[in-house]
Amino acid sequence: MSDVLDLVREDLRQFAGYASARRSGLTGSVWLNANESPWPSPADGGLGLNRYPDPQPAALHAELAALYAVDEERVLISRGSDEAIDLLVRALCRAGRDAVVLAPPTFGMYAVCARLQDARRIEVPLIDTADGWALDIDAVIASARDGGARIVFLCSPNNPTGEVVPREAIERAAVALADQAVVVVDEAYGEFAAQDSAATLLPSHPNLAVLRTLSKAHALAGARIGALLADPALIRVLRNVAAPYPLPSPSVRAALAALQPATLDETRRRIACVIAERQRVFAALSALPGVRRCYPSQGNFLLVRFVEAELAFRRLLAAGVVVRDMRGYPGLGDALRISIGTVQDNDTLLAALGAGRAPA
Repeated sequence: MSDVLDLVREDLRQFAGYASARRSGLTGSVWLNANESPWPSPADGGLGLNRYPDPQPAALHAELAALYAVDEERVLISRGSDEAIDLLVRALCRAGRDAVVLAPPTFGMYAVCARLQDARRIEVPLIDTADGWALDIDAVIASARDGGARIVFLCSPNNPTGEVVPREAIERAAVALADQAVVVVDEAYGEFAAQDSAATLLPSHPNLAVLRTLSKAHALAGARIGALLADPALIRVLRNVAAPYPLPSPSVRAALAALQPATLDETRRRIACVIAERQRVFAALSALPGVRRCYPSQGNFLLVRFVEAELAFRRLLAAGVVVRDMRGYPGLGDALRISIGTVQDNDTLLAALGAGRAPA
């Protein structure tokens, strides 16, 4: 038994899941095993949607493994990162007994999935320092130990604050909690960060898992394609817990097209553009008298504290600019999160706040 299986709910370690028609591995030319329509819909447009899709398409599986530089057996394709978060919580946490550790302010889906599973939420708040936000990894480890946590969620770069969790801290948590919890590193914004992926640590730490997505840098938010990178034994368990047909065929085709060399070249160019614009917008916002603080970020967004956040929010809406209101988050009562857009988008934003040039 792989060590990571000791962390899975005991009742799910041998759970086989639903044996869908596509998981049988059978091949043929006349398909009569899934009660599908033999005819495509008149609205199909050549997509072949009368047939169920492969739960884990082999071609996409191989492309994602290559993209993230891991063995194929370490990859689970999911409906964005959200599904993978939910699968992890359901597979690892016993309802009403186990806990997850969060470091707020952070991505809200960790807490949502924990609540739906009736898993306790242990919060270790980030520290707002002179250099930006920081995670107290020793407090995270101690809280996980004391609270009997089965999952520790580390978002890196963190949404909405933008800082990365140092690799040394990630590895220290994985070692310290090897017999108790899976350390999940959410790298949804990893392409915009200077730090290398924690996926390189996977072979040495079976209780480490990494979340990736094609929604952000690869511009496929509407396709809902994500990936969980983890120990093969955990991947096998989660495949059995997942829905029978989670990946729509058009989404798979879009993802395969996005991972072709020419498209990846354009994606890399756009990432560089976002990083350059992030630096420009950071400097412009930091110089505004109405801005209390603009935090450095390694994501494709900036967290900004305003002297009058409501006024700033309304000015932006009046200019047609929609940003994320963070004032409902603990400790962020004066903050807005601003995504980095095109040069023109960012000019419109800055002009509405009284900085920079108006868009052409």
